[in-house]
Amino acid sequence: MSPEFLSLSPNNKIPAILDPNGPDGEPLALFESGAILIYLAEKTGKFVPQDATGRYETIQWLMFQMGDIGPMFGQLGFFNKFAGKDYEDKRPRDRYVAESKRLLNVLNQRLAGRTWLMGDTYTIADIATFPWVRNLIGFYEAGELVEIDNFPNVTRALEMFVARPAVVKGLGIPKRG
Repeated sequence: MSPEFLSLSPNNKIPAILDPNGPDGEPLALFESGAILIYLAEKTGKFVPQDATGRYETIQWLMFQMGDIGPMFGQLGFFNKFAGKDYEDKRPRDRYVAESKRLLNVLNQRLAGRTWLMGDTYTIADIATFPWVRNLIGFYEAGELVEIDNFPNVTRALEMFVARPAVVKGLGIPKRG
């Protein structure tokens, strides 16, 4: 709630960045992971196709994560791991289970015959999506609930994602004792 952090992220959520070398050499503060990923991809010329069609298709799949995967997997996680244990009525949890399965099926179909969401190219759409899949079945302990084994293309891509050297390095920050 510090004024310094709120100046970067008025929604008071992470992630937020301050690029001291933003456009025109001026500092740029950004919040919201999708906006940050687009900015960094464009700044570095990495993880987003340079052609217009590929760029917009990648952004489309990034928005799919932002508007669907993240919110639904997060709600399912909340009802499964936390509040759901306090409620006899399982309808709220089951609603998110059904929607999460539907979304996993969309991902599974998209990944059929593809290495990554955009084909052979690893993009910001993958960077945004696969941590949520990992947390759904790991941190939120909902793998059995969503029957993750029924989505082999998703689990294959997830295994490849967590094996990437940068992901391995990132998962080690901060160092765990």
